[in-house]
Amino acid sequence: MIVQTEEELAEALEKEEDTIEIEGDLKRKVLRIKATGKVAWIIAVGAIGAAVVAVLYPVPEPTTQFATKGLALTAASGSIAILGFSTTVAAISIAVSAGGVGVLNTLRAYRIAANSESKLVLKRN
Repeated sequence: MIVQTEEELAEALEKEEDTIEIEGDLKRKVLRIKATGKVAWIIAVGAIGAAVVAVLYPVPEPTTQFATKGLALTAASGSIAILGFSTTVAAISIAVSAGGVGVLNTLRAYRIAANSESKLVLKRN
C-alpha cells in the first residue's frame, strides 16, 4: 500500500499491511520515529499519548477547547525535544487517526526494507 499522509499510514498500520510504501515528507518523519532509541521512545510516546488524550477528549466550550489544545502541545514538549516539532505533530496525527498511540509502536515494529530518495518501504515482521 502506498501512503503519503498520516491518516493513510494509520489506516495501513491498522490493516496490518505486509508492505507499506511511504512517499513525500512523511518519509522523513517516519525515519525519525523509527530511529529513536528505546529509552527516548518511551519518553516520546508518553508525551504523545498525553497529547492524543487532550486532542481526543471532547470539550464542549470553545474557550476550554482552545486551552485543551494548548495543553496537548505542552504535553508533547518532551516528544518535541526528542523527535522535533514536525515529527511530533505527525506522530500525534497518526495516533489520533488510529485512536491511540499503540499504532506508533506497531509502526516501530515494521522493518525498513528499502530507503531511496523518493520512498521508504516498510515490511511487517
